[in-house]
Amino acid sequence: MKILFIADIVGKGGRDAVKKLLPELERELEVDFTIANGEHLSDRVGVDEKIVREMIAGGVDFFTTGNHIWRQKDFASKIDTLNLPLIRPANYVEGTPGEGYKVVETNFGKLLVINLLGQHEIKAVVGSPFTKADEIIAAHPECKYIFIDFHAEMSSEKVALGRYLDGKASAVVGTHTHVPTADQRVLRGGTATISDVGFTGPMESVLGVRDDIIFNTFITSMPQKFELADGPVQVNAVLVDLGHDGRAKSIVRVDRVVEL
Repeated sequence: MKILFIADIVGKGGRDAVKKLLPELERELEVDFTIANGEHLSDRVGVDEKIVREMIAGGVDFFTTGNHIWRQKDFASKIDTLNLPLIRPANYVEGTPGEGYKVVETNFGKLLVINLLGQHEIKAVVGSPFTKADEIIAAHPECKYIFIDFHAEMSSEKVALGRYLDGKASAVVGTHTHVPTADQRVLRGGTATISDVGFTGPMESVLGVRDDIIFNTFITSMPQKFELADGPVQVNAVLVDLGHDGRAKSIVRVDRVVEL
């Protein structure tokens, strides 16, 4: 099974680029299942039902998120009733709306998709992603395909979780920093890892935001209203090829630039 994972899709530019590129990319790479991080799908930040459905129609099969999932105020109250192929981090405290993982039926068998949030340098109160991953995986022995989006700030925490889950999960990919890394590899136990896949948004920007706004933030230390940049869009993704035993055979970066 070949899984394409698209890093944090940011705003309208990111959405339009994915919709334009994805059909061709799926044919070229012979993709079987596409997952995208969607916590920045809205035109500002957060998740919106209409936009998620728009992206499903555009070819994305499943969405993970992160610490910004609740930024659209009404989404938390609706997430449990929308029946969307979307999850929030599993290690939020008990009683948090939504689900932290889902088992998806594919042509290759059951695929367990898990979303986890880092504990360090992120403003969220969450439990250990290490023990939560163990708990979920142990509860689903029927799933040999296990894909994890670890939304975390610290590269050391992301590297550590990947190594900790080597041989237990098919893939552990990092998101959140919007800066792509080049450390993709398959570990000895058959788990594909990468510290950060990057992001899908305006490339002439600071992590998606207009340069001048971020310059003023650093120079004056005063709060600024963030606005997305425009122009060409970088699409950062990885393709993970899984064998019939659920172990990864390869993980390769898939990076494109889309002119809109």
